[in-house]
Amino acid sequence: MSKLRLESTRLDSVDALRGFALLGILLVNIAYLASGYRMAGLPEPGFSSPADWGVRWGVTLLVENKFYLLFSFLFGYSFTLQMASAARRGAGFTPMFLRRLGGLFVLGVAHSVLLFPGDILTTYAVVGLALLALRNLSPRRALWLAAALTMVLALGFLVLAALAKMGYPVTGSIAGGVAEANLADQLQQGTPAQVISDHVRKLSFIAVARVLFQGPAVLAACLVGLALGKMSALRDVSGATALLRRLQWLGFTVGLLGALVYTLATWNGVGHKFLGQAVDLVTAPLLAAAYAATLLRLLPRFPLLTRVLAAPGRMALSNYLAQSLICSLIFTGYGFALIERVSPPAEVGIAVLIFIAQAACSHWYLRAHRYGPVEFVLRWLTYWRRPGPSRVSASGTDG
Repeated sequence: MSKLRLESTRLDSVDALRGFALLGILLVNIAYLASGYRMAGLPEPGFSSPADWGVRWGVTLLVENKFYLLFSFLFGYSFTLQMASAARRGAGFTPMFLRRLGGLFVLGVAHSVLLFPGDILTTYAVVGLALLALRNLSPRRALWLAAALTMVLALGFLVLAALAKMGYPVTGSIAGGVAEANLADQLQQGTPAQVISDHVRKLSFIAVARVLFQGPAVLAACLVGLALGKMSALRDVSGATALLRRLQWLGFTVGLLGALVYTLATWNGVGHKFLGQAVDLVTAPLLAAAYAATLLRLLPRFPLLTRVLAAPGRMALSNYLAQSLICSLIFTGYGFALIERVSPPAEVGIAVLIFIAQAACSHWYLRAHRYGPVEFVLRWLTYWRRPGPSRVSASGTDG
């Protein structure tokens, strides 16, 4: 009984981390869904009050580029749990995981075309192939490879920054600037067909950003998750207080300092944006680790916090897609077409309300179901059969 309770606590902690990451991702994504200017790397021209700029700075400093790394780390960690589960059942892991990646890719393409071109599911599907190929790496080698990927990527951005300083025509923003933003706003306020055409139009330059920036960063975070999963690092963190404190100290000093450089480069033009991105690549993982360490230390002390975050974390895929759907209904021609009409502080308020509603709905839904609706379909595809009972047993545990 005690062993079962320990496992449940561990899973609740991982789900709570996933729910926390989901909130951070929403706080970032809503700005890009609410404004064509933000997607073009520019501030919204209609909002320039101190509160507007305070939110832009705060989100860029504390949230942007941190929470997708935490989510990616959990993707790599969960990969080790799936391998262990397949080994216990004596099932072939590779075919199952390839079907899972195929399902993620299809969902990601649909998501990027219909709702949000900044989708990350297709990135996970592609990175998952690399993770599958590297699954036999030792934890030590996985960590070294993650560090090497990060440093090579940062070096690449430093080279771009140097080229920009020497006058070569490279830019840290999407080509077109204001003209691109205005065209995006016009299409996003139009018919559903125009909204979709704008998404398709953006996919080409977003794909470049995925290849040059986010894809390698996601793989590095996944490799860290792979390494810690093989070491069962999250099985019981009660004896890792000293390590968690060191992560907090490092992340909240070096990580925040790097985030400040990135924020200055993004909004004040202090240095080139490529220089800020290079610094952020190295320091954002430290701040993300500090967030995770802080949450892992808080969860045992505040069970209510675990309950609030774990349920949306268990349904993270369903909630991620639902966030884009809700924001599309608010900001695009699918619904109210409020693009460029909502201030940055109001965007944050809307994001928090959406997450609170999702947490409540997730708690309600999981009282009667083992998996979220999209998770249920993905498991069906992964295992090539209908999952076990779609409803939980009377005791409230998975039957």
